Amino acid sequence: MSLSAAGNFCRRLGTSLRAGADLLALLTAESKHGSGQQRVAMAALLDGAQHGEQLSATMRQHDKFFPPLLIAMTRVGEATGRLDRAMLNLADHYDQQLKMRRTFVSSIIWPGIQLFGGIVVISLLIYIMGILKPPTGGQMHDILGFGLRGGSGVLIFWAYIGGFFAIIGGFFWAFKHNLGGIQNIIPLFYMIPVIGPAIQTITLSRFSWTLALSLDAGLDPIRSISLALDSTDSEYYRSSAENSERAIRDEGATLAGGLQATEVFPDDYLTRIEMAELSGTDAESTESLAREYDERAKIAMKTISGFATGIVWLTVAGALIFLIFRMIMNIAGVYSEALAPI
Repeated sequence: MSLSAAGNFCRRLGTSLRAGADLLALLTAESKHGSGQQRVAMAALLDGAQHGEQLSATMRQHDKFFPPLLIAMTRVGEATGRLDRAMLNLADHYDQQLKMRRTFVSSIIWPGIQLFGGIVVISLLIYIMGILKPPTGGQMHDILGFGLRGGSGVLIFWAYIGGFFAIIGGFFWAFKHNLGGIQNIIPLFYMIPVIGPAIQTITLSRFSWTLALSLDAGLDPIRSISLALDSTDSEYYRSSAENSERAIRDEGATLAGGLQATEVFPDDYLTRIEMAELSGTDAESTESLAREYDERAKIAMKTISGFATGIVWLTVAGALIFLIFRMIMNIAGVYSEALAPI
């Protein structure tokens, strides 16, 4: 389910529920719109609701379509009786994510075009070196120094480029699906200057937002923390839920103590939660903290966008400079050989 589709669905559902509309009628209408996959998923929600199932339970059965955060927040809304509020808040969140994504994409379009143009130019040079012959016979001098010529050389060059992007894509896929427990290196990512704190801020924003809604609805700390950890969509955070539950249930820890037992939160964040508990305003203070981290997350997204844009620019510029110097050195070598005394 795309961000746009998820945001629109949440807004329609939240608005309709707040207005007192019938859920079955709403799901019937939803099952007639959208992509084929979306209509199937909405039809499943309708069928589940007709048989008395909760929406979150049906969503979990179709977790390949519904985003984990949508499932978690639907579960919170149903448990607290505030599904309309949960959906409207989630719609705002998805709208913000979509806006940030569009900003990021628009910021790398021009560098991406330059990168593509560079690949095209190099491909043409490789192809030309294979079809043109010098007057003295033989092959043209390899001005790029890659040892590639003609159509076969272009294909080999493209294979290298494709392999490079495949490796990057494979890494992101493995990280997203926690292949081999790779998400355990998340603390190392947080140590990367600029980009690490930005990623952590975005994760804490999502966690804080879900935690605030759960506490405000009156859920107990164990369940609130579990739902909030699940909403991060990270196995690294989810795996710490048992430690939190054990600390609260068996050792009598408070909310802050339960979070501290997870060993995944920074000290300043735990201090803010502890101060909220001491003041007796857990829900209100956590909601204020969530709003603060939401603003930080917006800045963090801009930081990540700027960082990614800079990487693309540096890659393009570095590749062009490298190729220009390589061509100059190769051409200079040819002239040096030609001018050398016999």
